[in-house]
This record gives sequence, C-alpha cells and structure tokens, in this order.
Amino acid sequence: MGKENKLSLSQQLNVLRAGVLGANDGIVSVAGVVIGVAAAHGSHSAILIAGLAAILAGAFSMAGGEYVSVSTQADTEKAAIKTQKEALENDFENERRAVVNYYLEKGIIKETAEEIANELMESSPLKTTIEIKYNLEEGEYTNPWHAAISSFIAFAIGSLLPFITMAFIPANYRIIGTIIAVTITLFLTGYISAYLGSARKGPAILRNVLVGFLTMGVTYGIGLLLHVN
Repeated sequence: MGKENKLSLSQQLNVLRAGVLGANDGIVSVAGVVIGVAAAHGSHSAILIAGLAAILAGAFSMAGGEYVSVSTQADTEKAAIKTQKEALENDFENERRAVVNYYLEKGIIKETAEEIANELMESSPLKTTIEIKYNLEEGEYTNPWHAAISSFIAFAIGSLLPFITMAFIPANYRIIGTIIAVTITLFLTGYISAYLGSARKGPAILRNVLVGFLTMGVTYGIGLLLHVN
C-alpha cells in the first residue's frame, strides 16, 4: 500500500510540473505573438489567426518535447535496472559489499552495517541496490504520456488568457490589458512552480515576470518595426 501511494505521488508531481511549465510557456509565447502582431497594427482577424496558430503549434510542440524527454528518462531508468540485475547475477558479493560501504559512509559501525546489508540482500537485493546506487525503485517509471497530455492541456489553457484579452478588450486597451493580465498570471505560475519545487518564492516570481516582460517587450518592438497597413 505504501509503495502505491508513493508511485501515485510521484506521477502527480510529474504531471503538475509539466502542467505548470506548459501553462507558463503558453502564457508567455502566445502573449508575445499577439502583442507583436497588434504592435504591427495588424487587423483584428490577423491577431486572432496568429494567436490561434501559436496556440496549436505551441501546444503540440510542448507535448512532443515532454514526451520525448520523459521517454528518454524512463528508458534510462529501465536500462539502469537491467544493468543492476546483471551485476547481481555476475558478482553478488561485490554488490553486497557496496551496500555495506553505503552504510559505513553513513557512520554506522562495521558489524551493524554488515548485518543490515546481509538482511537486505537476502530479502530484496535488486530493490536495495538500485535504491542505493541509482536512487530508483523498480517499476516506478515516469510516464511520458502523462507529462505530454498535461503539457498540451496546460499550454492551451495558459495561452487562452492573452488570446482572449487581445480578442475582446477594446482596441485602444488591447496591449496594456494583455500585459496586465499576463503579469498577474505569471506571478501565480512563478509562485506555484516555486512551491512545487520547494524553492524561494520571490526569486522564482521575479524571474518569471521578467522573462514575460522581456518576451513581450521584444515582440512589441519587432511589431513596431514591421508596422503594416
């Protein structure tokens, strides 16, 4: 039962991480696109088409990137476990000695370390050695589909904010309204990402907002330079 709870928590944290990153990327990238087109004096329909294209392209790109990345991680974890199985079959004593050394390094006296290692290697040698050597658990592989789907949905949801504000706010206030809405949302995603990672909230929020401002500033400047009638 305890292992099931741990697996469930691990998967949930992975989905949350991918979701927060996807939402943040959706907010920043689509805001940059629609603000750039608006700054170039593009028509309302041009803004909407560009925004919609950015949402679809970004969501699929984010999902694909997460899938490839997490799949590679899972393959690496499986390969490490396979290697460890072979090591136990070929030189069990050397692996037992590695467990003894692990506990010796923890400050446990030699006799006790030997007793612990013997007991663990007798009951669950693979579980013991992969936890000590690779910090992994057999069967607990990161699910690439969870990360991909979470990223896709989160990107799409996050990108809807700048898209909707640009679509429905009166023309004279589109850009400033979008910037305000995006800044508030980036504050929230920065806070959530710091919370999930047990990091300091202030620096994470500041970085998030500054990156958003930089993105919107650059695309706004490019839009002005590429002014169209």
